Amino acid sequence: MTWISLIVLGLILLLIVRQGTARLSQTPWWLLWLVLMLPAFFIAGWMALYGNTPVPSGWLIVVFVTSSFLYLILLRRGQQALAPATPAPSLPTVPEEPARLLNRDEEAQLQSCFPWGIYYLQHIEYRPQAVICRGQMRGDANKVYQTVERNIAQRFGDRFLVMFQMGISNKPFFALVPRDRLPQPQQLWRPGLSLGLLALTFLTTTLAGLALVAPDVSAAELRQNPELLWQGLPYSIGLLLILGIHELGHFTAALYYRVKATLPYFIPLPFAMGTLGAFIQMRSPIPHRRALFDISVAGPVAGFLVTLPLLIWGLHQSEIVQLPANANEPSLNPQVFNPRISILFALIAKAVFGRALTNDSVLQLHPLAIAGVLGLVVTALNLMPVGQLDGGHMVHAMYGHRAGAIIGQVSRLLVLILSFIQPWLFVWALILFFLPAFDEPALNDVSELDNWRDGFGLMALVLLLLIIFPVPAPLAAFLWA
Repeated sequence: MTWISLIVLGLILLLIVRQGTARLSQTPWWLLWLVLMLPAFFIAGWMALYGNTPVPSGWLIVVFVTSSFLYLILLRRGQQALAPATPAPSLPTVPEEPARLLNRDEEAQLQSCFPWGIYYLQHIEYRPQAVICRGQMRGDANKVYQTVERNIAQRFGDRFLVMFQMGISNKPFFALVPRDRLPQPQQLWRPGLSLGLLALTFLTTTLAGLALVAPDVSAAELRQNPELLWQGLPYSIGLLLILGIHELGHFTAALYYRVKATLPYFIPLPFAMGTLGAFIQMRSPIPHRRALFDISVAGPVAGFLVTLPLLIWGLHQSEIVQLPANANEPSLNPQVFNPRISILFALIAKAVFGRALTNDSVLQLHPLAIAGVLGLVVTALNLMPVGQLDGGHMVHAMYGHRAGAIIGQVSRLLVLILSFIQPWLFVWALILFFLPAFDEPALNDVSELDNWRDGFGLMALVLLLLIIFPVPAPLAAFLWA
């Protein structure tokens, strides 16, 4: 399992560096990737030399800090290389004033778009890519945005994308971005690509499910008897249902708020779980924080509601076995799965098995139950309140853009600390560290959520804690009394 996790980490970091970080720096992407993979290489070398002996936590921290430090140095040097050369001291430079996006008459029309009773416009700033309007808000943020956005649309048509953001001094301002300077829209739906990836992922997950049931089946035997693939269907169908419903939850909520979104894309993986998950892409701005919250939370909720019955059904087909004498820590091995690895899983397992599940017993999971466990993992990982994950969008919507980023930074550190108790979280802790801390703001990023959504968001974060935290001793004594 550790080797598989290291391989998956390498692939994920490769995608992150190639698609994101490499665009911000002239440092070769492969060098950045190698530096990020130093902890993984260290763990792999330790396993090759010492087998299953745990890596000392002190060494892990040293390697992790060294990797992060080298990564930041290489990234910063590459960014400096992208910066324009400094002019010679003998040639003084005069800062260029950004080109005015509005003429005098248009500026007067713009000023009339801000009724003094709800937003008192004080001054207008011209930036290369936007017109910044600063002033004093004198009413409800949602009403202010709707009024100003409607007035600008009446006078300027579809010329500007109107954004309402919170400034550094906690004073809201408007930014008018010319639509002709925005990135050109790409093709929204690619059903051929989406269905092709789904079919390929169905194949890889079916093979992964077969490997769980019959690990000794060879490729030659499979070619001679293709009907063996039927044994992998419970795992494959269960896992794809969980992932697919999760993404359809996002997709449906996006349609409700008229946000353009792509169809779900599945990511096949020819080993391990058979897939790296699925995703959709938003191709138009989120209108407000309420929509950001609803679209973000819809995926984990929908996926969790499918995960629960599948997990319970799979547990009814699983078997109770004795805890091996050498098993001192909760294990992710599906053949000897320790229910104490998760508070939520322990509660569900105890409800299913009752008194038959004792303190010295573990579970031999049915493939459908394995899919359910992975559904819990997917739910937890998506609810992590970091950056562009669903949980990151949620805390952004609940507490604002800047506060959400701070929560994300703290969460990264907490997950890294928790990974020393829950080793299966270590790979994800590394990935979280290199995910962007900020996500894109909504058009109206000032209006706050209602109390109902705030409460539901807190419940979702409690669900995250119930999944990732192991069973504490007092609860274990109560459950297995």
